[in-house]
Amino acid sequence: MAQFEVSDIVRALHEVRDEWRDSQRRSREPGAREFPSRDALAQIVESLKGALFPMRLGPPDLRHESEDFYVGHTLDSALQALLVQARLELNFNARLAPRPASEIDASATEAVRQFANALPSLRRLLDSDVLAAYQGDPAARSVDEVLLCYPGVLAMIHHRLAHRLYELDLPLLARIVAELAHAQTGIDIHPGATIDAGFFMDHGTGVVIGETAVIGKRVRLYQAVTLGAKRFPTDAEGNLQKGLPRHPVVEDDVVIYAGATILGRVTLGKGAVIGGNVWITDDVKPGASVTQASLQNNSAPKAGSA
Repeated sequence: MAQFEVSDIVRALHEVRDEWRDSQRRSREPGAREFPSRDALAQIVESLKGALFPMRLGPPDLRHESEDFYVGHTLDSALQALLVQARLELNFNARLAPRPASEIDASATEAVRQFANALPSLRRLLDSDVLAAYQGDPAARSVDEVLLCYPGVLAMIHHRLAHRLYELDLPLLARIVAELAHAQTGIDIHPGATIDAGFFMDHGTGVVIGETAVIGKRVRLYQAVTLGAKRFPTDAEGNLQKGLPRHPVVEDDVVIYAGATILGRVTLGKGAVIGGNVWITDDVKPGASVTQASLQNNSAPKAGSA
């Protein structure tokens, strides 16, 4: 077996880590983990999925008579693990704005309690998403097939969980939960996006939904749709301004076909239909139909013009 001299590399990597920690104002003191674990959150989300849909996303040997016991046991373990991760995020944030440990613990506990209490309403929202997918896709044979197989539904399970964490001021946990789904499905939904009931992404691959997007009821998107920002405002020193509304508002019953790109804080009115591969940076009236042909006709020179 080949032998490698790694001691110099280990030492150099140690120096690089110290440089990074100093630049980011991180502690060099030995101790426990400073920030949340992606692996731990992946396990937590898997447990929560089982608790939300025990007979379909829970263990294969689960029976109806033990369903409540399984949900209770799984929820208790998942929420205790989530509390550990919430404490880590709040402690991590406190390096810049120090807070007493007791206050951090109380904030983390309250956030996880509110998250837990929201799970029944999240389940109802997810049921509406599953029904929207089943009713909107002629290839779907059952709601069970939709829940077990559709990447858009998997992405929405993660998003509904992540969005609640985001609302509870745990944005790092939220972003990790969202990115776990992004890695699995190719669907990129920022946890800050607000999405109402009955949302369906058909195929879904390549969909991008930005942080401040607002989506109404019964909206349907196809693959490779982007709800993005048109520009990124900066402050007087040239730094990006965070949190400003910069993504589209999509009202109820809108359909957006594959490859469409909608940029900026524009509004797609109720019932509008957006054709494939169009580029939109202006408001669309309720009930309007926008296609490549209509955009080309609107931009064409008028008769008799120079």
